[in-house]
Amino acid sequence: MAQEERLEMLEKVTASGEADAFAWYALALEYAGLKRVDEALRTYTTLRIKQADYVPMYLMCGTMLVGADRPTEGREWLESGLLHARSTGNDHALRELEEALNQVPPPPSVTGI
Repeated sequence: MAQEERLEMLEKVTASGEADAFAWYALALEYAGLKRVDEALRTYTTLRIKQADYVPMYLMCGTMLVGADRPTEGREWLESGLLHARSTGNDHALRELEEALNQVPPPPSVTGI
């Protein structure tokens, strides 16, 4: 199936109101793959509202945002993912999120105050 066909199918499924977490996640991944970062972020945010304990979204959204030169937003997603991975006992995701977070540039320091 071509990327545009997958995207169209996932948009229909999620618009139907019947979509599970994986459908929202897959739609966000498709948008991210097309470099449609804002649409991907909106989709990840919708998923976060619907099912906050869907841990894979935090890693993918966080790394997408960091890659789009939005490290502050990316860091927030990764840190939230760490909390959810810990609370669900998902050690594999926890390690991946920690590794990703270690790659995020530190926030700029405030000096001269």
